[in-house]
Amino acid sequence: MDELGIDQSELARRVGCSSAAINQIVRGHTRNSRLLPKIASRLGVPLEYLTGEAGNSDFVDGLPVRSDMVAVEMVDLAYGMGGTFLDEDAESRIEEFPLSFLRQFTKSDPGQLLIAEGIGDSMTPTIGPNDLILIDRGQNMLNINDRIWACAVGEIGMIKRLRVRGDTVTILSDNENVSDDHAADGELHIVGRVVGKFSRL
Repeated sequence: MDELGIDQSELARRVGCSSAAINQIVRGHTRNSRLLPKIASRLGVPLEYLTGEAGNSDFVDGLPVRSDMVAVEMVDLAYGMGGTFLDEDAESRIEEFPLSFLRQFTKSDPGQLLIAEGIGDSMTPTIGPNDLILIDRGQNMLNINDRIWACAVGEIGMIKRLRVRGDTVTILSDNENVSDDHAADGELHIVGRVVGKFSRL
């Protein structure tokens, strides 16, 4: 009420009840009033704020702030499905995602996650051009064959399936029109495992 510059009488007028009813609520004598939803609406606050289920810091502009939001780095770097030069000066920004959403893809610490863009068509139909790719940098040991990885051979970054046979890593594309490639032991740097993708329609 203070922020809106109104008193109990004005709030009562806006809600359509008596000043005494508002006074009872303000003084804490009534906590489950049927008027609370209407009061919340007139004050522009969520009902949970009035019922004490949430504090001021749980809302921004009257909208609830999710307590499970976590920061994930989004890098302005396109990993080529066929291979692209990695730009060491790529810009990044932080975006927030619900932890419960990210847990559908990985159990790793959110600080290990990275979102980048894939370009090219060598991983179609699995990953399309311009799909956003969720990379788990916490998974950087090539211990299961045929998973999809963000990796680099020299300065060439790529998104590929990888298969290990002895000292040789076969670099596989999902597009049947793209030939396999190979990397000798020590040539390949694993950035992380691709655990999800976000496609544009």
